[in-house]
Amino acid sequence: MDILDFIKNTVEKNNIVIFMKGTPDFPQCGFSMQTVEALKACNAEFAYVDVLANPEVRANLPRFSHWPTFPQVFIKGELIGGCDITLDLYQKGELQTLINDAVKQ
Repeated sequence: MDILDFIKNTVEKNNIVIFMKGTPDFPQCGFSMQTVEALKACNAEFAYVDVLANPEVRANLPRFSHWPTFPQVFIKGELIGGCDITLDLYQKGELQTLINDAVKQ
């Protein structure tokens, strides 16, 4: 499977997915850790892709999303953003709303 197809399929088949450095239990950067903590604080069930273990994904995800940095959070197939945007949405209570809406559909 082409790497862009893999990324597209991953984004489309999961209500919530984070492309991050490391895993939710063992994040390998502070930004990934903070983003996972925000998702967990919203009781989100989410998939993840460790871009450190998948160098092709790490190299090509910015082409797919038009977003240069990691982590990247997608909800219902839409790029929400990275750490700063996710934390801002969390602090405003909007992340919880996005997650709740994704689960309902």
